[in-house]
Amino acid sequence: MIRKLLVVSVILLATVSFSLAGSKPNVKPGKWQVTTRMEMPGMQMNMPPMTHIQCITEDDYVPQTSQPGEECKITQTRVSGDTVTWTMHCRGEGGEMKGNGKVTYRGDSFEGKISMSMAPSGMSMTIHTNGRRIGDCD
Repeated sequence: MIRKLLVVSVILLATVSFSLAGSKPNVKPGKWQVTTRMEMPGMQMNMPPMTHIQCITEDDYVPQTSQPGEECKITQTRVSGDTVTWTMHCRGEGGEMKGNGKVTYRGDSFEGKISMSMAPSGMSMTIHTNGRRIGDCD
């Protein structure tokens, strides 16, 4: 009896694990127009919004925010319902930056925020991002 209970428990646990691991956000893969707007505390004027086109796939839900001359690496990604969170590490001419991002998808659009801090100065910035699907990837 205990052996049967153990076998059933293992099967149920495996089923729950697979169903949670297979969860995906409500996002339609394809070509997306992504707009970012950066804010820095203490700055009177914030930079104007920037827009670029990106292919978002089922393998990569993180919208790109790196600037020219900057190399960013996503170090951790997590999906919970329609929300994707990640941590990132960037290197560029201005030094090293670390940050956390979060976007929530709604089928063919998303909205989110990325918080970054620069070492060793501790200067921080917030990047507001939104996107909309505009077609299929090339």
